[in-house]
Order: sequence, then C-alpha cells, then structure tokens
Amino acid sequence: MKKAILFFLFLSSTLAFSQSRGIRIGFIDMEYILEKVPNYAEAKNQLEIKAQKWKQEIEEKKTEINKLKENLKVEKPLLTKELIEEREDEINFQETELLEYQQSRFGPKGDLILQKSVLVKPIQDQVFTIVQDIAEQKKYDFIFDKSSDMTMLFAAKRYDISEQVVRQLVRAEKREEMSSKQLKDLQAKEALEDMQDENPEMAERQKILDDRKAAREKLVADKKAAYEARKKEAEEKRQRLIEEREAKKNGTLIEDNKTEEDKTPTGGDKKATEATETKLTPAEVREKALEERNKKIEERKKAAEEKRKKLIEEREAAKKAKEDQNKTGE
Repeated sequence: MKKAILFFLFLSSTLAFSQSRGIRIGFIDMEYILEKVPNYAEAKNQLEIKAQKWKQEIEEKKTEINKLKENLKVEKPLLTKELIEEREDEINFQETELLEYQQSRFGPKGDLILQKSVLVKPIQDQVFTIVQDIAEQKKYDFIFDKSSDMTMLFAAKRYDISEQVVRQLVRAEKREEMSSKQLKDLQAKEALEDMQDENPEMAERQKILDDRKAAREKLVADKKAAYEARKKEAEEKRQRLIEEREAKKNGTLIEDNKTEEDKTPTGGDKKATEATETKLTPAEVREKALEERNKKIEERKKAAEEKRKKLIEEREAAKKAKEDQNKTGE
C-alpha cells in the first residue's frame, strides 16, 4: 500500500510537471515480453519438467516417512523403549532431511528461483538495452515496468511499448539468418512499424490500405478462376465438336464422351435418343447431328450471356465496395 501511494504521488507530480514541459511516459510488461520470447518459453518448459521431478521426489519421500510412522504405530506395543526412541529419531531425521531438500529446491534461495534468475537475466539485460534505445530515439522521459512491485493504478494502452520491445528482440534473432536483400526489406518494414507506433492514425490508414489491397487481390483471383473455368469449358466443347465431326464422317455418333446430361433423355430429346438406338441412314445421322449442334450452340450462347451478366454484376459490386472504402478512407 505504501508503494502504491508513493507511486501515485510520483505520477501526480510527474504529470503536473509534464503540462509545462511536454514530458513523455511509457511502460512495458516484462511478463508479456518474456512469454513472447521463444528461447525463454522453451527453457521455461525444461525448468518446469525439472520442478515436477523434484516435486515427485518430495512426494515419494513423504510417502516413505508416513509408512515408517504407520509401522511404528502398529509395532509400538511390541517394541522396547530404546527401539521406539531409535525409530522416532530415524523418522525425525528423515523429516528434517526432507524439509532441507524442499528448501534447497523451492525455498527463497533454492534451485528453482536461482535457475529462473539465470534464465531471465540475459533476456532482461536485452530488454533494458532495448528500452534505453527506444527512450533515446523517441524521447521518452520515463518508462516503467507494469509487472514490477511499483503498482500502476491505470495505464493507457497507447503508452505501452511492450510490442516494440518484442519486435526488436525478434529482429535481433532474424538478422543473424538473413541475406542482405532480406535484411534491407526487414529494415524498411521496421521503419514503417516504428512510424505507425508514433502515429496511430497512420497505422489505421495502413490497415485500410491493406484491406483494399486484399480485396483487389481477391477480385483478381476470382476473375482468374472464372476465366480458367470458361477456358476449360470451351476446350471441352471444342473437343466434343471434333468428336461429333469424326462421328459424321464415320456415320455413327460417339455416346461415351457425352456428359450425363446429354445422355439423359428428357422431354423432346427422348424420341431422338430412341431413334439413335436403331440403325440410322447417313442422311438421318447428318440431320440429327446438325440439330444437336444447333441446339448446343444455343445452349452455349445462353450460358455465355448468363456469365456475362454475372461478370457485370461482380464488377458493379467491386466498384461499389471500392467507393465505400474510399468514403471510409476520407
């Protein structure tokens, strides 16, 4: 409570001073930063495995001591005073040994605390260096640690520079594995991210631009997919026409390559299908092939008209979406 009051008084005096000087204050969350560092997470998991093993050893020792106590309780009427005292001394010795082991593993100066310190210290040193660099570059006067003992009663998100620290930690790891071109691209991206940190409105504008770009890319992909589908359909129709021409020359029709829709007799086609099942003269074959060809040409015209209408509707929708996005950007 005393620390909270002192911090509140310090913050009040700082804010009063900032009104005349334009002071800049930021904060970090060390716990959040540590969670985002891959090396720390992996080492922490290894340490947790060790801690679980230590806990298991302690539980086994407790079970062993409880067993000695139960045996003594059962055998006590049969033992001499000297044997009872000897057993009790042994139990007390093992309990003291267990307590010392618990302290050595989980006490204030135990292995768990020491190894956590060893694990965290290198990352903390990096974080402190990065925080100092950010403070100097961006003219911060004070930067606090939200997860420390100094309680923060309130902190606006816009003053949180934890993400900036995490990015710089990750950047340091990536740079070691990058080529010169990749490093140059990364530096350009870093510069943009830093500018967005300084100007939230710029970050919002960039988000709008990215959304527009994604919408354009989706529209292009949809058009490309539609074009490929039309191309494939046209190729299939062309192949069928070639097969029909060959059938005319031979005086027979090839039924195997027709689609299920063409094979299924419906309505007026039923009689034509029945006719093909009987032997036809060459003149009848040619006449039937001509009728089917004309019918398929009409179907293709109808399909092309429907696709044209659909494409026009898609363009109008994309145009409307673009106008809405432009209005939003304004």
